[in-house]
Amino acid sequence: MIVCIAEKPSVAKDIAEIIGAKQRNDGYYEGNGYQVTWTFGHLCTLKEPHDYNENWKYWKLEDLPIAPANFGIKLIENQGVEKQFNTIARLVQNCDQVINCGDAGQEGELIQRWVLLKAKCNVPIKRLWISSLTEEAIKEGFEKLYESSKYDNLYAAGSARAIGDWMLGINGTRLFTKKFGQGKSTLSIGRVQTPTLAMIVARQKEIDAFIVQDYWELKTKYKDQEFHCQIDRLKTEDRATKGLDYLKEKEFEITSFEQKEGKEGNPRLYDLTSLQVDGNKKFGFSADETLKYIQSLYEKKLVTYPRVDTTYLSEDIHPKIPNILKGMKHYSRFTEPLLSAPIPMTKTVFNDKKVTDHHAIIPTGVLPSGITPDEQKIYDLICRRFIAVFYPPCIVSNTTVLGKVGDLEFKATGKQILKPGWKVLYTNEKKAKSSNEEAIMPHFEKGEKGPHEPYIHKGKTSPPKHYTEATLLRSMESAGKQVDDEEMREIMKDNGIGRPSTRANIIETLFRRKYIAKKRKNIIATPTGIALIDTIQNELLKSAELTGNWERKLRLIEKGEYEPDVFKQELYKMVRELTDDVIFNTPTNIRFFEQSEKPASKKRVKQAINFNEINCPKCKSAKLIKGKTATGCSNFKVCGFKVPFELMGKKLTDKQLQDLLSKSKTGVIKGIIEPGSGQKIGGKFILDDNFNIQFEKH
Repeated sequence: MIVCIAEKPSVAKDIAEIIGAKQRNDGYYEGNGYQVTWTFGHLCTLKEPHDYNENWKYWKLEDLPIAPANFGIKLIENQGVEKQFNTIARLVQNCDQVINCGDAGQEGELIQRWVLLKAKCNVPIKRLWISSLTEEAIKEGFEKLYESSKYDNLYAAGSARAIGDWMLGINGTRLFTKKFGQGKSTLSIGRVQTPTLAMIVARQKEIDAFIVQDYWELKTKYKDQEFHCQIDRLKTEDRATKGLDYLKEKEFEITSFEQKEGKEGNPRLYDLTSLQVDGNKKFGFSADETLKYIQSLYEKKLVTYPRVDTTYLSEDIHPKIPNILKGMKHYSRFTEPLLSAPIPMTKTVFNDKKVTDHHAIIPTGVLPSGITPDEQKIYDLICRRFIAVFYPPCIVSNTTVLGKVGDLEFKATGKQILKPGWKVLYTNEKKAKSSNEEAIMPHFEKGEKGPHEPYIHKGKTSPPKHYTEATLLRSMESAGKQVDDEEMREIMKDNGIGRPSTRANIIETLFRRKYIAKKRKNIIATPTGIALIDTIQNELLKSAELTGNWERKLRLIEKGEYEPDVFKQELYKMVRELTDDVIFNTPTNIRFFEQSEKPASKKRVKQAINFNEINCPKCKSAKLIKGKTATGCSNFKVCGFKVPFELMGKKLTDKQLQDLLSKSKTGVIKGIIEPGSGQKIGGKFILDDNFNIQFEKH
């Protein structure tokens, strides 16, 4: 018996139908020598801290960093998960072979491998690796199954990423919450989340600090064509007025007239990020919404695998292009001209070196039915882009005219589309609001002169623009660097923050935790988000570049060019250094306040005592750590100094404890029960010269 494990019930049903496993049982299909079962997202997860050590259930600074010697996995506590896992485990234990039919990506590989590991699978495993869920693709995939070991590096990268997120998430969140949360706020820290928030906060601060200034520009009209003066913006109206007077005294002269024919290259095919960018720009969809729509289209067999970060097709797809185009009946007016000639094999579209596990997102050629209006919008984007890459380039005429008035130089530019080429796919879209594009510029002769109409344009400087989801996704893709060039963007993808499949979730997490908010299309940092980033003094945590570097190493692990153990060791070292830095080196005046925590103006605010900033009175070299039952030296094993919170039946206040540690008397403490007599007495605790605690009767 061969057991196939699919990524979800709907995919399992499709596979079962195609391979002949048509008998439906509880949790699986059976027939023709196959049993087809399924997962539904993660059934397993990394163990939690308390699964390794019961004491790690409690959030204590002295336990950090938490770093298990070996990470383990466990079932997610859910009745449905347990039932489905037991079905999978039973089938796996009684079969001859397993076919991993999980989602063909890093996360899909991790989900399936953890389930097989937990189920103690010890039979041979094959891998179904397909880029679409059409019947043709599934049949081809079963005819060309791979050895599971081919994807060991992919699993290793997924495992390293999960452990990295666990290490930084668990330790960072506990560290900052205990240090700065004051028992009121959980301060969430994440490998991708924190640098993303830091970018948004930095932009917000630039905008908030921006001072709007007036400026004046000199312009003129000559033969109804607007020309811009090439000097810098003027900062005073007086200078602008003097400039205008100067222009009125002289004629306008053409110094250069140049028309050049140029090409506007075809757009690239979609990867997930560029699709999410266009979904946001054109329809206002969030990254998460676009991901849901494209995932649904994939499961309806209308498009190929969506969680990709390449804009290229593999060369073996080339022969299939005509059939895909023929299947796109609703776009026949665009596809017919392409089908009248062979499809060219261009390197900007087909390039095996630019494709790893999956190619760019394209339609499958299956005629759509039963899709929602929003899914239709995303499907239309993909179809038009797919057709556009095979069309001729757009031919334009670029015109540049230079002129002068006395010693002042002027310039005007214009562009006309001579042959629309691929732009015919987008003729129904709103035209760009550009005064110079598409305007037919009059012809000018070098040396001609004549009267003109100079005037002053008054404007105001603009602050940096808020991030939208579109621009934030692009910044995450390029680790915070603004990149417009397509080639450079491809090169920088290996160093991006997060992966295409996870960025939408990261943005949604920031919204959910109220670190960011949306104002129309703009993303703004909330006071809570700003306070969190201000609290984090360690630049490493906020560094988009560092996180991008981690992503690059994870990709190298996928390729077998970097050792997972080295990555984990680097991560452990970073978390250890971060913990030490925050506990021992952070200034005591840093505190995190929720937006609602505004101290009353006439009330005295009690200042919390931070024992982690006090030197041990005994060894004087290490800091103190406040534990569950006592405050003691962070180097206790060597130094041996500690003070229990409770002495002779009385719990000391923080102020009394601070007095005691500074070798002052604690102040009178009443109600102490005297050993032996049982009588209530009062007195003071002191530290003697040997740092032992003594009680002086009052």
